[in-house]
Amino acid sequence: MSRFLANVLRTLLPAVCLSVSAAVTGAWAHDCALASQHAGIAFPVERLEASWRCRLQPIVDDFTTANKIGPIRTPLPEAVYVYLLDRPPTAAALLNRLDLGLYKAEERGARRYWGDDGEGTTGLVELIYQDATHRVYYLDGAYEGAVLPRVTGKAVVLLRMVPAKEAGTGRESVDTTLVAYTKLDSRFAAGVLSLLRPLVGSLVAHKLTKGVAAVTQLGWEMQRHPERVLFEAADPPALPAADVAFLAEAVAAMRSPKLVQGKERAAP
Repeated sequence: MSRFLANVLRTLLPAVCLSVSAAVTGAWAHDCALASQHAGIAFPVERLEASWRCRLQPIVDDFTTANKIGPIRTPLPEAVYVYLLDRPPTAAALLNRLDLGLYKAEERGARRYWGDDGEGTTGLVELIYQDATHRVYYLDGAYEGAVLPRVTGKAVVLLRMVPAKEAGTGRESVDTTLVAYTKLDSRFAAGVLSLLRPLVGSLVAHKLTKGVAAVTQLGWEMQRHPERVLFEAADPPALPAADVAFLAEAVAAMRSPKLVQGKERAAP
């Protein structure tokens, strides 16, 4: 009898475990559903892994601040914009060398970066979803400045980019829209700062706008002073060879718009 029960259990247990796992996963995904519309814009949040939706939901549903930025137009071909967007260390190094900012960025794993904006904000940024037109980021960081004391918190940034062309010239550009939710770690700090919500919201908006504006400045620099961009990229210690080669091709393509057609999209 015991052998019979053992055989039955051996046969049924895997199926039972799979059923329970599926039920738990299904309930988890359902319980952690995120709205698809944010600031009037649809984002493919249903494609996020269930575990990530559960990490993002408390931030989105119980945020300290919520901001929408853009659309902001960046004068770069889509392939170049995407390349820099998905390589923060490369973009930060170029911005610093061209005196366009004091950014620092280091790779800390697959699609995970540590960053410093040079104005008191530091933290880890993780790219948790990407497709041809969207990015979803999870941030865990801190801010310390003259106006506000040191605070720590987490954020969700939803990004949408749409290729565009400049009126008259037909030059390729990208329109970027950001929607961000932040939530402070300390309930006391969140309660106190809720009284200063307009100030905190303006600070977050400034940080987001500054980042996009810096890349926009880089785009203008690549168009107006391509030799300087290439010089700074190759000046010892040079950026990685692959980045220097890409920038050289990008500058050549921007000088001759026809070369941009069919240019391969850069993979992260």
